[in-house]
Amino acid sequence: MSIEMVDTPRIARSVHGRREIEPGPTFEDGMVGWLRQHYPASAVRDLYGRFAVGDGDLDALMRQFVWRSAARRCGPGLQVGSQAGFKHIETFEIGANVFIGAGAYIQGRFDGTCIIGDKVWIGPQAYFDARNLVIGDYVGWGPGAKLLGSQHTGLPVSEPIIATDLDIRPVRVGAGADIGTNATILPGVTIGEGAIIGAGAVVTHDIPAYAVAAGVPARVLRWRKDDDIVQNPNQGAS
Repeated sequence: MSIEMVDTPRIARSVHGRREIEPGPTFEDGMVGWLRQHYPASAVRDLYGRFAVGDGDLDALMRQFVWRSAARRCGPGLQVGSQAGFKHIETFEIGANVFIGAGAYIQGRFDGTCIIGDKVWIGPQAYFDARNLVIGDYVGWGPGAKLLGSQHTGLPVSEPIIATDLDIRPVRVGAGADIGTNATILPGVTIGEGAIIGAGAVVTHDIPAYAVAAGVPARVLRWRKDDDIVQNPNQGAS
């Protein structure tokens, strides 16, 4: 790459959002079925731990097999980075061509539901408190961005907060929305279809479809238009 290309802003074609499903090995379905038969949900974490850290093809393939075998539903083309983790994966429903970056963590709940649509891209070190969560198709989730689905009531005040009940509120992220790097979505929030959340934003209220919101707390700055020019490097990370 020449120095001129380094210094010049440019528009590059997206990769993940346009990626076609690549066929897995011929033994994939059989392997997934075998894992389901021999490894109950309680044993999945131990098995996953053997392959969670490595970056090689075998480790990546085994992570894919474990997720497919343990989740409630999982489409083809799943990619899971090293050290990505989960809790209560049996409550997950994952679409096709989903990417989960290295070090990301998705914490479900035994009586909850975590639905992730097709072609979703989740950046490294992202965190999901996925007690009652629906993420639509083609959502981009920036590195380090966090989603909180619950909080302690803090009542009565005579009790330590950590000992008080959990207030679980559903979070919805509409299809095609983009969540910026290190943004935080709070419990009960709905992000509208096609909305953009800026890097580092803290979203405390619903954001309408096709809005561009940023700040702490986040507020709508403008609305997306077809003639927008992408200049924020945190957008289109997927």
